Amino acid sequence: MSLSELLFADLQQEFANTRKTLERVPDDKWDWKIHEKSNTIGWVATHLGRIPSWTKLTFDRDSLDLNPSDGPNFDPPTPANRAESLQIFDENAAQAVATIQAVDDAMLEQPWTLLSAGETIFTIPKHMAIRTWVINHLVHHRAILTVYLRMNDVPVPALYGPSADEA
Repeated sequence: MSLSELLFADLQQEFANTRKTLERVPDDKWDWKIHEKSNTIGWVATHLGRIPSWTKLTFDRDSLDLNPSDGPNFDPPTPANRAESLQIFDENAAQAVATIQAVDDAMLEQPWTLLSAGETIFTIPKHMAIRTWVINHLVHHRAILTVYLRMNDVPVPALYGPSADEA
C-alpha cells in the first residue's frame, strides 16, 4: 500500500466519524461552553468543518504563514448552526479526498513549512503535515466535541467501537 493510499484510508475513516459527530451538535446549544476558558460547541463544530481544507492548502503551497506581515490573516466564513457547519465540512472533506487521490508518494515527501510573521516554526514532509495537522487535529477536536455532547445529554456516536449510547 502506498503512502497516499494509507493517508486516503485514514482520512476517509476520520471524516466519516467526524461527520457522525457533527450531526449530533444541537443548534440550541451552539453558544454553550463547558468552562469559561473553553470554546463553544459552535466554535468546535466550525473548527472541525475547516480542518479538512488544510489538506488542499498543504499541497497548493509549500508554506503557510499564520501571521503574515504583508496582510491580514485568512478569515473564512463562520457557520451559525449545525446545517451550515455540515455543509462546510462536507465541501472541505470532498476537496481533501480529491486532493489526496491526486497526489503521489513523491509529493507527500516534499517539505512543508509553518511560519509566523515570516519566522519558521517548523518544516516537515507534507505527509506529516496531513497526519498531524489534519488527521490527528481532527481526532483531537472531535474528542472535545464528544465530551461537550455528553455534558449536554446528547447521545455520543460510536466511533472506534460502541459508545455508552450505541451498542
